[in-house]
Amino acid sequence: MYKTVIKRLFDFTMALIGLLLLGPIFVVVSICLYFANQGKPFFFQDRPGKDEKIFNIIKFKTMNDRKDSNGELLSDAERLTSVGAFVRKTSLDEIPQLINVLKGDMSLIGPRPLRTFYLPLYNDEQKRRHHVKPGITGWAQVNGRNAISWQRKFELDVYYVDNISFMLDVKIFFLTIKKVFVREGISQDGEATMEVFKGNN
Repeated sequence: MYKTVIKRLFDFTMALIGLLLLGPIFVVVSICLYFANQGKPFFFQDRPGKDEKIFNIIKFKTMNDRKDSNGELLSDAERLTSVGAFVRKTSLDEIPQLINVLKGDMSLIGPRPLRTFYLPLYNDEQKRRHHVKPGITGWAQVNGRNAISWQRKFELDVYYVDNISFMLDVKIFFLTIKKVFVREGISQDGEATMEVFKGNN
């Protein structure tokens, strides 16, 4: 009952309230990033959702589009703007995903939606992370976020899929608030976020 009905009602209600309460911050961050990113405050990208159905995720754009002499994008760390770094550290970049939650693409809590080109790299156990809707935050995010290994991240994602409940979601919600203030696990050493997943070699 919770997984199939109540969770969706809770997601929609909280996402709507969240957007209304965070509206002023949404506007201010949008304006700051508009100037920091040459008129591009938002970032859109295809991500796999429940049952690997592709959707368009919405985030604040924390990196510019600077390229090297060969026309290739610079590394994430080099393209991360000062405004973008603040937005990412405070997790404000996640606010636009509340729109994805309203649309039903995402849940407030669930495994984070990763890049589509990772799909062929998952083993059968790791693919189970797509048995539920992806979330803005999740069990892996409150247990290390980007500072843990990919293997550990996927183990935590699958644990959530197998143990999803109202109490677990409440626990993740409050731990997420704590993590935002403590600012733990934002990135791995030497990376703006986390190294690229290269499969199970």
